[in-house]
Amino acid sequence: MAPGCSQRVAQLGRLCFAMSHNASRRAWTEEEFFRWLERQEERYELVDGEPRTLPETGQRHNRLVSHLFGALFRRLRDDGCRCVLWNTALRIPGGNLRYPDVLVDEASYQPCDLAARNPVLVADVLSPSTRVFDDTWKLEEYPGVPMLRHILVLDPEEPRARLHSRGSEAEDWDWRLLRGEAAEVALPALGVALTLGECYGAERPA
Repeated sequence: MAPGCSQRVAQLGRLCFAMSHNASRRAWTEEEFFRWLERQEERYELVDGEPRTLPETGQRHNRLVSHLFGALFRRLRDDGCRCVLWNTALRIPGGNLRYPDVLVDEASYQPCDLAARNPVLVADVLSPSTRVFDDTWKLEEYPGVPMLRHILVLDPEEPRARLHSRGSEAEDWDWRLLRGEAAEVALPALGVALTLGECYGAERPA
């Protein structure tokens, strides 16, 4: 056998074994994932039938999430909607479970709920480690959630956001680029409108 061929054959063998092993693994059910998740200290999502760890986020990201949550909570607390942070899952058609930074659920509160039952809005703050993913895969998955009406994506560096809103048709989504503290974040499905300044709070650039 020519030099290097044995190494390539061995690598091919390991690759075939890995592919066979992955193909034979059974996808986790939602119930199994939630039960397992209770014992974990890190954050995970269920993706393609397997748990995947979520990257850690920095203080700036976390503070901006808190400001956004607070702004939405204050507007919605008397309307029967639940504004929740990252510990409530969003069911994606096909079986994935995602954890947006902020989620608004129109369903009444049930202590046993681990996933939103009537999600109307999801919001994510971009971070260096997830920017490409948030800009692509999540924006492909989120619109498939039938009840969802608004998707808000915030830039952590400046008051700038993209607001995606569902139209009258299920597949009809439009989006607006919002810039500056005075820009209006109109959320007609929730009957409220915020400014980017409200969303960013103390995170506004000096």
